[in-house]
Amino acid sequence: MSVSHFPPRDPRPPRDPGPSRDPLALAPEDCGRGHACQFCPQEEECRLEKGHHEKRLIESRLAKIGQIIMVMANKGGVGKSTVSANLAAGLAARGYRVGVADADIHGPNQSRFFGFVGQRVRLGGNGLTPRAFEAEGVEHPLRVGSLAFMMESDDTPIVWRDAYKHDFMHHLIGSFDWGPLDFLVIDMPPGTGNELITLADLLEGHDVAALLATTPQEVALMDSLKAVRFCQERQLPLLGVVENMAGVTCPHCGGEFHLFPRAHLAEALAEVEVDSLAQIPLSPALASGSDSGQPIVLAAPDGPEARAFAPVVEACVAHARQGFAEAAAHSLQALASEAGDELEAALASVPPEQRDAVRHELQAQFAGLLGDAPRPPDPDDVTR
Repeated sequence: MSVSHFPPRDPRPPRDPGPSRDPLALAPEDCGRGHACQFCPQEEECRLEKGHHEKRLIESRLAKIGQIIMVMANKGGVGKSTVSANLAAGLAARGYRVGVADADIHGPNQSRFFGFVGQRVRLGGNGLTPRAFEAEGVEHPLRVGSLAFMMESDDTPIVWRDAYKHDFMHHLIGSFDWGPLDFLVIDMPPGTGNELITLADLLEGHDVAALLATTPQEVALMDSLKAVRFCQERQLPLLGVVENMAGVTCPHCGGEFHLFPRAHLAEALAEVEVDSLAQIPLSPALASGSDSGQPIVLAAPDGPEARAFAPVVEACVAHARQGFAEAAAHSLQALASEAGDELEAALASVPPEQRDAVRHELQAQFAGLLGDAPRPPDPDDVTR
C-alpha cells in the first residue's frame, strides 16, 4: 500500500554531508529537520547517524509535553476512541493545551471524531503539522495526529508487519510537530502487542499514565484485566476504568436501564484495586457527535454525557497536578540540600561563638523563600 502524501522535496535545502567523511564522526551532529529519516529525500546519501537523529527528535518533542495519557482497551469495540476524543476535548475546554495521538494503526478514527475525514497533513520545516481542531469555548486549538492523514483513502487497509508498526510509533511521537502541550492523549490500539510495547518503552521515564476503557460484558472484562496486569507489571500508573455503554435512558419514558449487568465488573475491579472513574451511557447523542466530528462534551457541555465524562477529566488533571507537586518538592529538597552544604562551608569562616546564631538566621530566611515557592496551578485558573 502507499501512504505517501508528502511533497516530493523536503522544505529545507539538502544538506551536503561532505566527501567521504566518517559517519561515526558525524553522530553528534543533527540535520535540523523536524522529521524522521524515512521521510527525507536525502536519506540514501546522508552520512549522519540515523538512530541518533531519531532519538534527539523524539526527546525534543517529549520535552515540551507535560502529562501523557494512554487510553487503553485490550478488547476492540469498547469505545476507547470515543473516550480518547472526549477526554481530550474536556481537557481543552478546561483551558489546557492538548494533543491527540492516534496510535490505532489498523483503525485510525480520530480524524472522524474531530471532523478531519479526508484531510491530509504536509511535511513542513519542523516536521508533520497536526490538524488543529477549533471550537467555541476551546482556548487552544486541539492538535490531532493520525495515520489517517497519510493514507490514500479512508478505506485503505493497513497491512504492516511489526517492523513498520514500530517505526510508525516513533513517527507519531517524533515526526509530528506537537509543540508545547499540557496533555497528550494517546488513542491506543486494542491488545498488548507491538504498538503498546513500543510506546511504553519509548515513553519510559516521562510523565505517563493509563486509562482503561471497557464495557461491563464478561468477555470485555476478561480482556480488560489483561491490560490491568500489563500496567501493573510495567509500573505504569493506571488512573482507573471508564465503563462505556454502561446504561441506556429510554427516549420515551426517561427511565434508565442497563444492557449488561455490572456486578461482576465491580467485583473484579475491587479485587485488582482499580477504581471505576465513570459510567458512560449508551447514547445516540454521543454516537452522532462522534460521527459529526464534534465531541459531545463540547457540543452539549451540560448534557448527561458530558457530566459522565467529567470525573475522567478531573482524574487526569488531579494526577498531573500531583506529579507537578512531587517534582517541585523533589527540586526544592535538592535545592535545600545543596544550600545546606554551601551554608556549612560558609559558616566555617564565622567565629565559633557566632556560628549557631548565624546558622539559625540563614535557615529562617531560606525557609521563607521556600514558603514563597510556586504552587501547582489550579485547574480552574490555568496560567500559560
